[in-house]
Amino acid sequence: MKHVIHYKQLIAVFGIVLVGFGQAKIAWAAESHFFGRWTVAEDKPAYSANGMPYKAVDIAPCGKDFCGVSVEADGNCGATLFRFLTIHANNNEITGHGRWGKIKKKITIGYIKAGPDPESVYLGLGDDNMDLSGREGSLPTFEANYKKIGEAQCEVN
Repeated sequence: MKHVIHYKQLIAVFGIVLVGFGQAKIAWAAESHFFGRWTVAEDKPAYSANGMPYKAVDIAPCGKDFCGVSVEADGNCGATLFRFLTIHANNNEITGHGRWGKIKKKITIGYIKAGPDPESVYLGLGDDNMDLSGREGSLPTFEANYKKIGEAQCEVN
């Protein structure tokens, strides 16, 4: 009987350790350098109707993933533009798919922090063979550089 109690205690301790590990993993994701409210860095950017949702973007956790949500000119939250797995939250560059009007295109987002310069994010959308370096593949349909202006306020809709 003594062994059974000891075995149950061992299982309880193991369970507590697993819960603690899960909370540490969530805290790690909450510290991603991508998270925040980002707006284009240019003073007078020009946008097409499909590009307008990308003028300002909130990037924040959404469920087990993290998402980019459009921020409208009046500060209201718009459409969810992209979603990436949390395991990529601290990569410097991520490629997946994002919304471009009613279709999906290849999207690449990247994080830059160089020396004393403020942090920035770049984003590009294009065909599946898009290459932001311009050396191979097609040029992006849309690309912009962003500066951080605060914490994300929008949630996935």
